[in-house]
Amino acid sequence: MEIYHILTRGTEKRKIFQDEKDNFRFVHDLYEFNDEEPVNSSLTFSRKCYDVSRPNIGAEEGESRRKRKLLVTIHAFAIMPNHYHLLLSPLSERAVFFFMKKLNGGYARYFNQKYERKGRLFQSAFKSILVEHESHFIHLPYYIHCNRLDAAFPGWRKRELDNPTAAIGHLNKDRWSSHKDFMGEKNFPSVTQRDFLLEYFGGTEGYKENMKSWLESFSENKIGGLNLE
Repeated sequence: MEIYHILTRGTEKRKIFQDEKDNFRFVHDLYEFNDEEPVNSSLTFSRKCYDVSRPNIGAEEGESRRKRKLLVTIHAFAIMPNHYHLLLSPLSERAVFFFMKKLNGGYARYFNQKYERKGRLFQSAFKSILVEHESHFIHLPYYIHCNRLDAAFPGWRKRELDNPTAAIGHLNKDRWSSHKDFMGEKNFPSVTQRDFLLEYFGGTEGYKENMKSWLESFSENKIGGLNLE
């Protein structure tokens, strides 16, 4: 299985997620555009919907959904104000390219229409890093999720985290990554396909234990040379 770490930034490092509605829209797009068939990027959805595969996402009330044929396996994700991280595996040739073209193009159209702007939204199409070694892979799910600590616990990257338990508690309340679903709490369970990572890390309980120990021992020097950004 090929696994890619995807990183996409806003042009000139601008904020590409201005409010909670933008976050919801992007999560919706992660689900909706992961489909070999064309989809309608103008679909509306309910902010109260916890599972974006429910019928009120992308379908009128009472209307059944067509079964999707996925382009990629989305292992994990995290949204930041001016960028986002994905951990993906392609399910067919060039699937990552086609998925990212649909995802970035669809979200950019939404963003530009909402904020009445024109032009490029993203710094580049996307940055794609093939994960070739297990020593790299074992860090990525935790690293991606812990990006969500930057605002409340900025010292985590420099081992200046006095209370790892409080930091994990913060992640447990934060909706804008796949962390909550890995912890066993339904957040956006249909967006990610978590079986592979959960099996590797020992299930939900293994993920919980590993997250705490990883955060306590994280050091940029310790994993120096690995391309995390």
